[in-house]
Amino acid sequence: MDKSLNFTAYFIYLLIAIMLTWYVAHVLFKNSKTFMLDIFGGKADIAFSTNRLFETGFYLLNVGFALLIMEIIGNVYNGQEMLERLSYKLGGFSIYLGLMLFFNLYLFFRGRRIAKQRARQYEAANKISANPA
Repeated sequence: MDKSLNFTAYFIYLLIAIMLTWYVAHVLFKNSKTFMLDIFGGKADIAFSTNRLFETGFYLLNVGFALLIMEIIGNVYNGQEMLERLSYKLGGFSIYLGLMLFFNLYLFFRGRRIAKQRARQYEAANKISANPA
């Protein structure tokens, strides 16, 4: 009978990967509501809907990637080997998750900057049309 710990390793990996994904998504999208409100000029319905769509995409990408890289090659027969393989897998996934976090922050800041530029252009156009010389 096979006495490998592979199933246990998969279970631990999935549990930690999903919890990490949930935590990062929870923090990111709870705090990004302010950015979305600013980007969409205070229109809460579209800001929160867009934020929710970003969150859904974030979950799909990250859980999908976690499942894609889940394979543990070879059998794991002791706790030390399992811990080493899990640390390698989860370390790589954590780096990927961090990159996705920063990419989303970049998108939020970029959207905010573009929204502010458009608001300034709109104000400037309204001042010109309100005060024809």
